[in-house]
Amino acid sequence: MQESTSLLGFLLTAFLAGFASIFMPCIYPIMPMTVSFFTKQSQGTRKATFYGLSIMFVFGLIGLVATVFGAPFLNFISTHWIPNLIFFVIFIIFGISLLGAFEIVLPHNVVNNIDRMSEKGGLVGIFFMALTLVVVSFSCTAPFVGSLLIMAAKGEVWRPLWGMLAFGLPFGIVFTSLAMFPQWLKSLPKSGGWMNEMKAVFGILEFALALKFLSNIDLTYHFNYISRNTFLVIWIIIFAAIGLYILGILRLPKDSKVKKYNIPRVVFGTLFLAFAAYMIPGVSHGKELSLLSGLLPPKTIATTVADGSKLRDLPHELKGFYDYDDALAYSKEVGKPLFIDFTGYACANCRKMEENVWPKPEVLEKLKNDFVIASLYVDDKKELPKEKQYTSKYDDELKVTVGDKNMDLEIVKYNNNAQPYYVIEDSNGKLIVKQPIGYTSKEEFLKFLDEGISNYKKP
Repeated sequence: MQESTSLLGFLLTAFLAGFASIFMPCIYPIMPMTVSFFTKQSQGTRKATFYGLSIMFVFGLIGLVATVFGAPFLNFISTHWIPNLIFFVIFIIFGISLLGAFEIVLPHNVVNNIDRMSEKGGLVGIFFMALTLVVVSFSCTAPFVGSLLIMAAKGEVWRPLWGMLAFGLPFGIVFTSLAMFPQWLKSLPKSGGWMNEMKAVFGILEFALALKFLSNIDLTYHFNYISRNTFLVIWIIIFAAIGLYILGILRLPKDSKVKKYNIPRVVFGTLFLAFAAYMIPGVSHGKELSLLSGLLPPKTIATTVADGSKLRDLPHELKGFYDYDDALAYSKEVGKPLFIDFTGYACANCRKMEENVWPKPEVLEKLKNDFVIASLYVDDKKELPKEKQYTSKYDDELKVTVGDKNMDLEIVKYNNNAQPYYVIEDSNGKLIVKQPIGYTSKEEFLKFLDEGISNYKKP
């Protein structure tokens, strides 16, 4: 149930991101012209519907490409330093662009070739019209699309496809609806200064998103430069700046002075300032911030995980191992079942479980007293000693890092590649709860732990 809830939350985020992108300067101003094109034709509504579905299809193709490459590719783009650094740089560049420093445009020959194809008649021409819109809106939609693909990489392999279809769905709904009811166009606000301000707000938000990619590199490679507090301070500054900008207190050089305060301006400005204020206790008092579960770096950061033979600090003052074999040996020594936590530094749902479920008194007591814990990070980039590197039976690839080894164990032994993933074994490495679980509720997690304790005690 919780997995489906998590998927629904992701799809809702994708849908809202698609809806928000419609109001960006690359798309919004051309809506009236596009809709009027269809209303002047025979079967205009049918063609407009096909146009909207074509936009959705093109975005879906982007997700399908990511899906075809599969879990290893998705894990690579979400945890390796190269794609994370690329996304960091892209988001910074797009942010500066949206703030008006320069304009990002695709090569004219690419746009012109697609535009010429759109001049063909029939449904083929309409499809290329949709493709033209997606291409020319690249500078506005790319940050949304990039963020969604990174989010999708944390879940099951089909998420990129579902996510991009959900992202494209608002385009289909909006363009089809306006073609069916063209009088609605009159009620839409005209593009103008408000759109430039919206563009600037998204530009500043790009910097907040960029920090997340930099944090992923910092965590998976153990640089430990971006602590939880550092992350929070930067976000507080960014969101406070957005709030002050919306309220007209901060202005960009090309912006005009705010002369009139309407309700939306006051509401949104106040919301951003309130969110910045919400994060302050997280810095000053180390308070848990449930709204940011999964986004912030953890309070307890695993280090030197290549040497897993010693008990290490885990969240909430728990102790455990970062190596499966050492944890299994210790389980045999102390006579307790082995609780295996397949996790990741860049895994948002792992952090949510650790911050919202693990600290519950009844859960924490069982984890602390009744289990030996093995936290196995699948995205840890620390290299294994040469003598411990090996070629996997699963994909014939050389496993070089701690994360490679842990991911290979999860795939080969448990036929799973998503995180979090929780497994309970006896001291001989045999499953004693037949159905491992992933992201779930406190109640289901407790039932899972209780079943493990009960089955371990059986003769």
